[in-house]
This record gives sequence, C-alpha cells and structure tokens, in this order.
Amino acid sequence: MAPVKLAVMGAGLIGRRHAEHVAREPGALLSAIVDPSEVGRDLAERLGTRWHRSLGDLIAADRPEGVIIATPNQLHVENGLEAIEAGIPAIVEKPLADDLAGAARLVAAAERAGLPLLTGHHRRYNPMIAKAKEIVESGRLGRVLAIQGHFWLMKPDDYFEVGWRREEGAGPILLNLIHDVDLFRHLCGEVVSVQALSSNAVRGHAVEETAAILLRFANGVLATVTVSDTIVAPWSWELTTGENPAYPQQDQSCYQIGGTHGSLTIPQLEIWSNRDKRSWWEPLVRERVPFVPDDPLARQIRHFCDVIRKGAAPIASGREGLATLTVIDAVKRAARSGETVVLIEPAASAA
Repeated sequence: MAPVKLAVMGAGLIGRRHAEHVAREPGALLSAIVDPSEVGRDLAERLGTRWHRSLGDLIAADRPEGVIIATPNQLHVENGLEAIEAGIPAIVEKPLADDLAGAARLVAAAERAGLPLLTGHHRRYNPMIAKAKEIVESGRLGRVLAIQGHFWLMKPDDYFEVGWRREEGAGPILLNLIHDVDLFRHLCGEVVSVQALSSNAVRGHAVEETAAILLRFANGVLATVTVSDTIVAPWSWELTTGENPAYPQQDQSCYQIGGTHGSLTIPQLEIWSNRDKRSWWEPLVRERVPFVPDDPLARQIRHFCDVIRKGAAPIASGREGLATLTVIDAVKRAARSGETVVLIEPAASAA
C-alpha cells in the first residue's frame, strides 16, 4: 500500500517536529509544508518536500490525504474549517482553539461532514501512559483518591519574542496545563468542578505565568496541579519523561497518583505499597513497572494513517479535545473570578 500523503501546516516549534516525524515514518509521505513564511520554505527545502503558502494552493497542486495543523492557536479554527470544507481529515494541535465557542464550531463542522478530526494530545499515545492507565484500571492502587501534578519550568526570554505568546490565547494554562488535564481526564474520567488562582507578577504579560488548580472528578478523585513557566525546577513532563530530546531529562517525577492500596509515580511507573497491613508504621515496597518506550508523536502519525486508510476510531478525537478545553476554560474562569466553576452538577455526574 502506498504511503499516506500528509501535509503539515505551520513551521513553528511543534510544526517542525511533526514534519520531521512524518518524513521519517515509512507509512506516511510528507507531501508539503504549508506556511506563508520563509521559515516554511526553508523547512520544506531541508526535508525535501514541496512548499505552499496556503492550503488552497496545496490542494490545487497536489491534494493530501490528511493534514496536521500546527499553526498559532488563534488560527486553528480557521485552518481546521478550511480542511473540513475541502474534505481532508485533520489533526489540530492542542488547544483545539483559543476559545471554547470556536472549538465547538470546529468539532460540529467535522461531525456534520463525517470527517475524522483529531486533537494533538499526543501524550495519550505514550506507552508509559497506556501502562499507567492499565495500572489504575486494574485496581492495584485500590480506590484512587488524589492526583498531584507539576508543570514547573523556565521559558527563556526569547521564547516570548513571538508576540502571540504574550497575549490572550497563549499562557501556560492553555499551552501546557491542557496536556496535564487531558491526561488526568484520560486516567480518571470527567471533571465536575474547578477552583484556581493565577498570577503574572514577574513578566506582567497579558496572560498568566503561574497558576494553582484544584479539580474534582465525577468519581470523587481530587487533583491538584501547579503550573509555571517562570520557575527553575526539574518537575514537569518535559523535563522528566525524555519525550522530547530538546529538554535535559531529570530523574524526578511530574505526577503522583494516590489510592487506598498504593500510589504511582509518573513517568517512573513506580508503585509504592505495603506488603501486608496498610499502615504508616509498615515498610513501603517500591515496584517499578516495565513498559516498552516508543515516540508518541510517531505513534500518533501511525494512528492518523490508520484512521484515514482503515477507519480506525480516533484515540484523541476532536470531541475529546473539546472536553479537555472545556476544563481549561473553567480553570481560566475560576482564576479570574476566584469562585468554584461547576461543569457537571453532582447529581448528574453520579447518574
């Protein structure tokens, strides 16, 4: 079977990574880079593919079978709707949109057209997360009661030279915490209420740089997570998992999942438990659960090819991306108001 022809829209940080992965994937063919800038042209030249300024230009020249949309957040809806109108399946990088209404419009358009729309929550494809989900669902931790997460790292000043990263539609809640919330939902189900505080005390940009969040899940799990792009620290997915070789990997954890019979660290996949009686007086046993690592971005591309050619059900669908963005929207509203934002009434969540 011929490789699946995939185009990449956007030649920024994540767009380059997608393009490089598509170019390396035997089951895919990088048909074009779509980006109006000279950076896009240079990337296409480096990867030995075509360059087009717009999706319309690409379709007129050589229609792709799928497109990965990695443009700035503010363009995701416009670009996604353009792909849907052309009848082309798409992965839209997270966040699906920079506001909830736009994301809902995009998902509804894809569903009306009967077209696959995936959200770029690539961490769901990580074999380590698949194993963590298996551990949680197996009952080995007992009843899960709490999750604690950290996203603490320092984004350098030159990161913010790109103007949109200083404005609404950016910020670590939308750009970074959204990954953590998506994984928490993937592991524990739906969020019913949110509390949050945020601050921009250091840089003073229009968006937050630090936030503390409390999530209540329908099954009673409570999650606490703090996020900051202004803290020098080793505790974040980026710096602990080794998923992206651009970041110096640290031997630390970014999440802890606590249950009545044991706790789990991520990414180490270490289970801490008592051998016999559960008690703070009893010795703790540490067990590291093995898994076979694989690049989640590569796995996402392979899955996208299966969705296009074989009709596979999306692992991280547009509808899932919308649900995660709904929680992020609630976090931002809670941080602004200082009040609890209820997403699902307790009675409804228990039904």
